Amino acid sequence: MITLIPAIDIILGRCVRLTEGDYDQQTTYADDPADVAKRFESVGIKRVHLVDLDGAKIGRVSNLAVLEHIAKSTNLMIDFGGGIKTEDDLKRVWDAGAAMVSIGSMAVKQPAIFASWIEKYGPEKFFLGADVRDRKISISAWTEQTEEDVVDFIQRHQQKNVTQFFCTDIGRDGRLEGPAFDLYKHIIAQCTDVKITASGGVSSVEDIHALQKLGCDGVIIGKALYEGHIPLEQLSVFL
Repeated sequence: MITLIPAIDIILGRCVRLTEGDYDQQTTYADDPADVAKRFESVGIKRVHLVDLDGAKIGRVSNLAVLEHIAKSTNLMIDFGGGIKTEDDLKRVWDAGAAMVSIGSMAVKQPAIFASWIEKYGPEKFFLGADVRDRKISISAWTEQTEEDVVDFIQRHQQKNVTQFFCTDIGRDGRLEGPAFDLYKHIIAQCTDVKITASGGVSSVEDIHALQKLGCDGVIIGKALYEGHIPLEQLSVFL
């Protein structure tokens, strides 16, 4: 069964969504992200993907209080990312209630440090983000483009025993035009024995069924939930 993971993106303590990762294309959906988390939990959701967009942009964790609030007011499993650069950041995030840390840029810019974290804390504590444009990895809140192929990126970290990845097609994120099915099919065919969570473009329950059929382990859903394209009550079939 595919795991449903609603995204809760945070700017200045509020729940927002961006389009294609563009901070200038921002919509605010709630002033209190904990209320959003509680609503997800009330229908049977078990996990959320919490993103500190301020932290991702400035390179410093900025919305730890939101994580603490959600962790204390729900029983949700939380993966948290954005601005995590040091081992102290890891500890603060885990101490605040996150079960996993989402990492992206550090795995590209500081691979030796990231490898040391995996060895010290275990790969199960990390959710590694593969954010892509044209199958190439993007980093730093999607503002920097690399030349590394997404499959090479995943396989390189698979060799370090990382097994849980989420892959976002940036060009589809927030556009409600459907996921990058060909991209996920390509990755799953090339990268066996890893768990791939799809992200970006999910617009309907049919998209979720299709991703499950492809073999995706999970799906991160954002704008489609906030704008009613996927009513929460329709998710029960996956829960």
